Amino acid sequence: MEQLKVHNSLKPGPPVPFVPKEEGKVSWYACGPTVYDHSHLGHARNYVSTDIIHRIMRDYFGYKVTFVMNITDVDDKIILKARRQRLLELEKSKTYSESELSKLAATAFESYAKGNLPELLKTPDGTELSPENYIERRDAAYGKVLAGGTLSGEGKPGDAEAKMKMHLANLTAATTAIQQNKIFGGADEILLPYLDSLYKESIDGKDHTIFTDVTRYWEDQFMEDMDALNVMRPDVITRVTTYVPQIAVFVEQIIKKGFAYESDGSVYFDIAAFEKAGNPYARLRPESRNDKALQEEGEGSLSKNLGGKRGAGDFALWKKSKAGEPVWPSPWGEGRPGWHIECSVMASDVLGSQMDIHSGGIDLAFPHHDNELAQSEAYFCEHGTPHNWVNYFLHMGHLSIAGSKMSKSLKNFQTIKDALKTDYTPRGMRVVFLMGRWNDGVEISPDMRTMAESWESTIKHFFINVKSLLAEASSGADIKSLSLTESQGLQPVLEKYQAEMRAALSDSFDTPRAMRALSELTKEANIHITTQKSNMDIRGLESIARWVTKMVGIFGLDANASPPYDGLGWASSASNSKLSAKEVVEPYSAVYEKVTGEVKGLALHSEVLDKLMAVNVNSEFNTVASSGTKDPEALAMPYLRNVSKIRDELRKLAPTSPSKKQILALSDQIRDNDLTNLGVYLDDRSDDLGALIKFIPREELLAQKEEKAAKEREKAAAKEAQRLAREKEEQAKAEKAKVSPVDMFKGDERFSVWDEEGMPTKTKEGEDVPKSALKKLRKEWDRQKKAHEEWKAKGGA
Repeated sequence: MEQLKVHNSLKPGPPVPFVPKEEGKVSWYACGPTVYDHSHLGHARNYVSTDIIHRIMRDYFGYKVTFVMNITDVDDKIILKARRQRLLELEKSKTYSESELSKLAATAFESYAKGNLPELLKTPDGTELSPENYIERRDAAYGKVLAGGTLSGEGKPGDAEAKMKMHLANLTAATTAIQQNKIFGGADEILLPYLDSLYKESIDGKDHTIFTDVTRYWEDQFMEDMDALNVMRPDVITRVTTYVPQIAVFVEQIIKKGFAYESDGSVYFDIAAFEKAGNPYARLRPESRNDKALQEEGEGSLSKNLGGKRGAGDFALWKKSKAGEPVWPSPWGEGRPGWHIECSVMASDVLGSQMDIHSGGIDLAFPHHDNELAQSEAYFCEHGTPHNWVNYFLHMGHLSIAGSKMSKSLKNFQTIKDALKTDYTPRGMRVVFLMGRWNDGVEISPDMRTMAESWESTIKHFFINVKSLLAEASSGADIKSLSLTESQGLQPVLEKYQAEMRAALSDSFDTPRAMRALSELTKEANIHITTQKSNMDIRGLESIARWVTKMVGIFGLDANASPPYDGLGWASSASNSKLSAKEVVEPYSAVYEKVTGEVKGLALHSEVLDKLMAVNVNSEFNTVASSGTKDPEALAMPYLRNVSKIRDELRKLAPTSPSKKQILALSDQIRDNDLTNLGVYLDDRSDDLGALIKFIPREELLAQKEEKAAKEREKAAAKEAQRLAREKEEQAKAEKAKVSPVDMFKGDERFSVWDEEGMPTKTKEGEDVPKSALKKLRKEWDRQKKAHEEWKAKGGA
């Protein structure tokens, strides 16, 4: 059996063997979202990929996983969002004159430009920036960036350019809003930071509801998105706001060990002391340890330029709260937790001093995860004996758009909700992510959806075909009698791809390889279906379809299915409904009653038809229902099978029946209307085989029906256009035929003299008409004479 190996960020290079602390069990902490805005496709990439690995470990490899995820509800971005939102609400409640509001907007406009796009303020004549001259200055200063280039004119655009575009978009929107006097609502993005600079100190930091009202709302939105994407809920969810006292105690312990120090009410981690004691720092990204931009981003925008640090890379464990920030009591005065310490305390509280897996997006590797490791290992280590807090670090590759990381702060994202409304289905999005390695970056492209749709279509139609063949076989004979010997049948093919799947998933969850295996297996099975019609391995096909069903279930591609995924094909949402079996089949039994009633009305008879009409279908249904199945397809099959066989017999009787027209109309109605509306398609085959019953979503069948009808309409319209064109041509010919050949050239300006037959003799210049031209004109004259005489013969005047 293959040994599971995983890419471990703590050990760069090829995958390493996965050996959990406790056999058969996995402890796992995942960095959850910072909740202050919509979740976007970048979040989907992270959490869906994490969910896929979680499911594979649990449902394929059989580990008992304890999965913990945090919600960051204390953070600089959250503070800014909540505080500014409150200040804007207060500002909107004030009474402003039109001139006062315009002045507020103009000041905010200039302040925003000065803070974010200073090039707009640099002009030779020293004129002030205003909404009136903004567009001209914007294009002059940042035209290259707006056109997709870089500010320097070299290389590819990245996060810096994406940030510029965001700020330019905010100023552009504000320009329009100010000029239309729609400042509140239109220019909010420039008002928010300006109002914050004026009034942030008026916010009461002890009133945590200002912040938690925002985070609770966005947490609910995040969970809705995850549910829509079929991401499993964590076993344990932790929130920073419920852990602040424990965080303070944790920080105290790190200080006592000599690995942190207090400075002016804040506490910083002492990297130098930590390394001096023999502990490594920046184990995940040693090359980034002196990256000031990443360090500042990790500390947060509200913590820039804080003094009192012993080392430039030292990071905050506890922050002294400034005015307008939430506060909690601590031994160092009122303050709030640093970002990195939050995860250390919550993960350790639930999973202890060591865990098997810690995961998150690749952008968290430094400084967040490196700092988590350092402070946690500082807390648990004994001097001289380094402590290993995490055994395996898994980092999900980020999603990028136009070369820039998708980010809430850059506002260059598509929300999950919008993506599911427009571009993706939840399954389609997951298929896209499965087709890429979880630890590789993914660039959004239209080809991704096309590839995913093709894969999904292959699997879907395979399920449909196998279920149809199984239903047909079970109605006519014992399926076992249709099986071939193992060497002749599909069992070796299945075993080949099961081994390939094991190898793929054991190789650090190589889902692209796994998806190829499923696709290739279904293609081989489809070839068997088309080439072995009289010698088909039905049992082998069923085994393949059930195994593919299990794998797509394990990958989380079927939101209606649950472990152990032992069904066949995509599970129906009706399988989970509270309807009784009789209520489930009511639409199908209604169609059966309608069809049999219409057949009786035609007064048709044959030995086969009379037997079919006499079948006790309700008894057959009761037998299926008594098995306890909730599968609507299985429950409906007695009614559908009988309707299909009746229709088959009608089609056989039609050619020799006086009621041929009515029979064929009824046959089409059954297939194209009655069953289509139930999501059932009858695939007509030769008379000896009859139609094959296929369950295809109603919407898809109706779309196909409309597409077919549209093509027929298009064909009819083209035919009508051709008819009208012919009519017009005939009419033009008829009008032309009315003209006597004597007169046909008389009005032609090319000529000036004509003979008694109307043939031109002189050009307009008075010269003789050339003989070559006369020859051609005579042919035209002869044709016109013939046409004119025919017209007269038909009664023309």
